[in-house]
Amino acid sequence: MVGQGVLRECLLASEVDNVLAIGRSTSGFRHEKLRELLRSDLLDLSAMESELAGYNACFFCLGVSSFGMAEEQYRHITFDITLAVAQTLARLNPETTFIYVSGAGTDSSESSRTMWARVKGRTENALLQLPFHGYMFRPAAIVPLHGIKSRTKSYRFLYALMTPVLPWLYLHLPKYVTTTEQ
Repeated sequence: MVGQGVLRECLLASEVDNVLAIGRSTSGFRHEKLRELLRSDLLDLSAMESELAGYNACFFCLGVSSFGMAEEQYRHITFDITLAVAQTLARLNPETTFIYVSGAGTDSSESSRTMWARVKGRTENALLQLPFHGYMFRPAAIVPLHGIKSRTKSYRFLYALMTPVLPWLYLHLPKYVTTTEQ
């Protein structure tokens, strides 16, 4: 859902000349600025390194819910894949800006009893050690706009239930609620 929102806004932005989206499946977007590279294994981008050089920004939006997931599996997706991509980009484009979509409640001390907060904190800390301009974005609730939907079934159900109160939350809790457009 976050990646769909970021992609939409990048394609609409006049300041963005071109977008390279790398993922495991197609985004479904069609645009003259967009080029997509599909890769089932995001741990190893060596075969596409020539395609990655020259970019000045990366919005890293890959993420999964930790619900029902073992820590090792969650760490593989959240930490291992993120760092593999980030280290490749840092080597190829050391002046790039790397924006990592993390989450409210992430624990930078890496000592939380909550598994996902610990893993996200470890990921953020490792990213901040890399030789690029790293920024961590920690949204809490995100209101999907413009037909964007979460791929997670339980999240879609929660959004359907919360639809009547989302505008109120957005208005009264702007520190905790954002939109896919923002």
